[in-house]
Amino acid sequence: MTKLSAPVGDEGATSTVDGVLALVRERGGRVTSARRLLLEALFDAAGHRTAEELAGTVQAQAPDVHISTIYRNLDDLEQLGVVVHAHLGHGPAMYHLAASAHGHLVCHGCGAVIEAPDDLFGGLLSAARSRFGFVIDPRHFAVLGRCRRCR
Repeated sequence: MTKLSAPVGDEGATSTVDGVLALVRERGGRVTSARRLLLEALFDAAGHRTAEELAGTVQAQAPDVHISTIYRNLDDLEQLGVVVHAHLGHGPAMYHLAASAHGHLVCHGCGAVIEAPDDLFGGLLSAARSRFGFVIDPRHFAVLGRCRRCR
């Protein structure tokens, strides 16, 4: 499969399943039934979903779609800038649409996941850039700690 090119800046094109599929075609990708079903599952998802959860949703409609197809499509969609994945502790990667991307705070005590706006990490982003020349993507990882209830 051809890798899709780098992320795009036009969020309007990525606000619907059909918009994303048009972008996939524009970038040289193929529109397959598995890709369409995966996008529908992502757009219908409330919150974060694992690849396995997304595969279950897709396979309910198309049992022949293999989990490796789901992972390949998620990778292509991430390269296109449509999907992001985050590591929320020790579990599997979680996926969601890039348009709703945000940082994460995860409680060691109860496992609560708090969606944090990117600007919460502004000081860390600035310090990493000025001190080390390093650019952090706060959407990709979780900051682990204790929530208000578990402190």
